[in-house]
Amino acid sequence: MLASAGRIAANIVAALRGGHKLLIVGNGGSAADAQHIAAEIVGRYKQERPAYAAIALTTDTSALTAIGNDYGFDHVFARQVEGLGAAGDVLLAISTSGRSPSILNALRKGRERGLVTVGFTGAKGLAMGELCDELLVAPSDDTPLIQQIHLATAHGICEVVEAALMQDEA
Repeated sequence: MLASAGRIAANIVAALRGGHKLLIVGNGGSAADAQHIAAEIVGRYKQERPAYAAIALTTDTSALTAIGNDYGFDHVFARQVEGLGAAGDVLLAISTSGRSPSILNALRKGRERGLVTVGFTGAKGLAMGELCDELLVAPSDDTPLIQQIHLATAHGICEVVEAALMQDEA
């Protein structure tokens, strides 16, 4: 898991260094984690520094409800990835089960558009890996524990990203 987290951090650093952005999706508690991670990247994690580009695609209620109404909930993130994602961006998709249609469709759209696709899932979500360039698997099938592992790992990734990009500023 540590090696996977390191590769994910390296992909995010490379994207942000290249003027690209991090897009993050998730449902339920994973939606809250998406917002949390985006805030750490845009605001700051530990150090005073420039803002970096990250967007939680879970927060725009008008987009979520319009897309859900017009295309179905399974497409609420894919449609946003289509409109906001560009080749070179990173899409971080969080799904404890690895089976959520809205998450899998977002990953498919990310792949189609040339985004680096990253997944966070649990022990039963390995099939999600077929759509991910990098997959971080929490070794559990207990949703609260998976979410704890995801957030702790995300904090470690944020720390690595921040340190690497701050070094560029020095």
